[in-house]
This record gives sequence, structure tokens and C-alpha cells, in this order.
Amino acid sequence: MREIDRHEVQRLLEAGAQLVNVLPAEEFEEERIAGSIGIPLRRIDAEARDRLDPAKPVVTYCWDSA
Repeated sequence: MREIDRHEVQRLLEAGAQLVNVLPAEEFEEERIAGSIGIPLRRIDAEARDRLDPAKPVVTYCWDSA
């Protein structure tokens, strides 16, 4: 895993990457980016296999005001 800038995120999304918001469900609804998939970080191991396409890159994000 590595940190990337917004230009790289845009390039990856244009190439078909999956955008995953790892905030808890209630925060996902408040802070989501259109087209993103909500999988809470605590559940990513359990849900990623069923919800994400393993053939496509994955970009994860979250936002914390703290």
C-alpha cells in the first residue's frame, strides 16, 4: 500500500480502478464520493473478496477531522 496524490487517483479511476471508502457506514453516507464503494476498514478483509473485482486496482480513502 502507498499514498498517492489526487492526480494519480484520477488517472487510476479513469483506467477503471475501484474507489473504496473505509469509514464506518454512517460516516460513509455523509462523506462519500460519487461512485465509491463503502467497506468499513474493520470489515475490509471479510468483505473485499465478495465486493471488489480482483482484476482491477483498488484505491482506498477516508477522511478524519481529528
